[in-house]
Formats: sequence, structure tokens, C-alpha cells
Amino acid sequence: MVDHELHWPLLNSLAALADAPLMQIADRLRDAVSPYLSNSALIIFTEDCTGRPQKKAGDEDIISRVSIAELDALRVVVPPEPPWTGEATIGDSSRPVLALKYRPSGALLVLTDPNQEELDSPDCLEIVTYLWHLAARRIHEKVTDAPPSYLAESRAASAERVRVTAELTDLHSTTLETLLAALRSTTLDDATARSTVTDLTAKSLIELRTLNDRTTEMVEEPVANAFGRLREELRPLTRFSGIDVEFIEPPEDGRALPGEVAHAARAIVRGLVLAMMEQPEISRIRTQWDCDGENLLINIRDDGNGALSATAPNITRLDRQVEALAGLLRLEVMSGWGADVFVTLPLDPPAVPSSDVASWNLASREMEVLQLLATGRRNRAIATTLGISENTVKFHVRKLFKKLGVASRTEAIALAHSHGIQ
Repeated sequence: MVDHELHWPLLNSLAALADAPLMQIADRLRDAVSPYLSNSALIIFTEDCTGRPQKKAGDEDIISRVSIAELDALRVVVPPEPPWTGEATIGDSSRPVLALKYRPSGALLVLTDPNQEELDSPDCLEIVTYLWHLAARRIHEKVTDAPPSYLAESRAASAERVRVTAELTDLHSTTLETLLAALRSTTLDDATARSTVTDLTAKSLIELRTLNDRTTEMVEEPVANAFGRLREELRPLTRFSGIDVEFIEPPEDGRALPGEVAHAARAIVRGLVLAMMEQPEISRIRTQWDCDGENLLINIRDDGNGALSATAPNITRLDRQVEALAGLLRLEVMSGWGADVFVTLPLDPPAVPSSDVASWNLASREMEVLQLLATGRRNRAIATTLGISENTVKFHVRKLFKKLGVASRTEAIALAHSHGIQ
């Protein structure tokens, strides 16, 4: 006789994970994994999510310090299969980790300080691997579908990451360049010391600029590459449909697309092509991208009988995706001649009136905490500045998350900056 009660915790975890919003995926995955493998922190690193490639839960001292450079370095040594264990630098400290990859998207899962006794159990690794693959597949599907909630959150987070990285790069570059000038001065007579420090400083400059370039690569995609990915994604669909799908290439020198715009554009075109294929008497669909420097311009045309309706559920769903990026979708239908769809997606986020902040109903102390949070200060620094305890700061931060409708410091900072709070 099977003990059904034994399986319910795992089944409940699976259900919670399968239904998890992207903002909560790390917390849900850690809740599911912890009964089988205790750990100090869980980090997901996926370039599918251009705005927030890191999704984290656990020890604040670890998740607040872990960097893209550390995760990039770890990903190089982790094989596609099986799970990898060893020492790695995570959060500025060398610590034991369990790392797993998800082959379809290249996503990486890192569990810090895993319990060694539990890790030695084969069943433990099988369950952790299964849960991770479920979470990684959930992330990949959500990003591919590009729902409005993901697009809006990704746009705010992308802008924030680029801004912060650019500021750090400028700050440290200036410092290091000044140091280089001083060390190269002829008034210093210790040639060996000067040469050594010069080399180290030059290396640091290269690393900082590489970090800036890496961040840009993760949040932007060349327009020609984005269109090429669309063509590859549609190839299996068009190969057996009997419908001629023509692709008009965008200019190769067009402005790079923010990641959320590239995701949305592909999802919208896929949805429109599928909607057009459902019509009778379709033999040809043409899709074209262009870029005017400020907007991605999409045009999709079919040669059907004009049966596509702007009020159809699949078209209204696509319209919501466009609206999430402050874009515009226009459908022109001519009976007997087919449908022509025009989509405009702005490449830059629109300015949000700061007056909207009033709708959050923040108390004066909560606003002070948010302003300090927006400058990148940690809880201890905020407590020192305001003359309150760190526990009180944590209390205010939890209330802020609830009022702002966010689930992390990154989201709160991105939302604050998008409303003019710097």
C-alpha cells in the first residue's frame, strides 16, 4: 500500500513552482528544494531574462553581493550534465556550491553551502535536478511568451541595470586613470613598483570596461540577430504549413533592441502569424522589421479574405503586450484583400510622471527609506543614516515591497528610479 501522504509536500511544491510568477521563482524553487537539500542561498542565472538575469533567495549577505562576473566564471566550468560540486567564489567569498545547468537555455542554478550528507544521497540530486528543470522551463516559457507583466518589469529593471553599471564604470575608470597618471609620473623613482602597479591598474580598467560591455550585451540584442532568431523560431511552423512566409530583413546597422523589445517583437510576430494561418484561403504572409532609431517598426501582411478581427481574443492579447511597452498596434482589414498589421515598439521607456508616487500612499519614513534604497544603500547603512535600528529598516522595506507591489530590492529600486526617485 502506497503512503500517499508522503508525496503531498513534493506535489504541493511542484504545483507552486509550476504556477510561480517570474518574480517569485527563486523563492518557490528554494522552498521546494530545501526539504531535500538545505543550503544558504539559491541563485538562478539566466540570460533569457535580460532585465533580471539573476533571481535569488536566501542569505542576504550572499545574494546582495553575488555578481554576474562570478556567475559567468562558474558557468564556464560547470558541464551540461551532471550536477557539479566544488568550491567557487560567490558573493565575494569562496564557498562550497552545487551547480546545475539547463541545456535548452543555458541557465545556471547555484546552491551555496549545500548539506554534504544530503548531497551524498542519489535521490537528493535527482529531485533537485527535476525541480530545477521544471523551474528553468517555466522561466524559458514565460520569457518566450513575453506576457505584459514580464515586459513591464523587464523594461524597468533593464534600464536600472544599465544606469548603475555605467555609473560604476565611470566612477572606477576615472579613479584608476588618475592612479595610472600618478604612477607613470617621472617623479617616482621606484620603477619596479610603478611598473607592477601600472599593470594591475590597467588590468582593472579592462575588467571594468568588459563588465560594462557584458552588461550591454545582456540587455541589448542587435536588430539583425533578433530578426534571425525570429526566422529560426518560425521555421518549423512554416515548413509544413504550405503557406509561403516571406521575411524582409531589417537594416543590419539599425539600433540594437533592448531585450524586452526583442522578446516582445518575436512573441507578437509569432502570435500574428498563427492568427493569420487560422484564416481560410491563406497562401502568403509577409513580415518586415525596420528601425527608425527610436522605434522598432513591424509590418505583417497576409493575402487572405480579410477575416482577421481586432476584437478576437488572440489579437487583444497581443495588443496588451504592445501596450506594456507603450507601443501601438494598428490592424487594417480589407474584405477580400487580407489584413495588414502595423506595430510600433519604442526602444526607450517613456518618462513616468513623478506625481504617480502619491498613489503608493507612503508614510514619510517609508519615503525616506525608499530614497536611500534607491541610492543602493544596504539596510545597515540606511539604519545609520536615519538613526534607527536595522530591524526597523527591514520592517519598512517589507512594507515598501507590499505597497509598491514588488518582490525584491532590485524591483523596488528600478520602480523608484522610473518615477524620478534617485
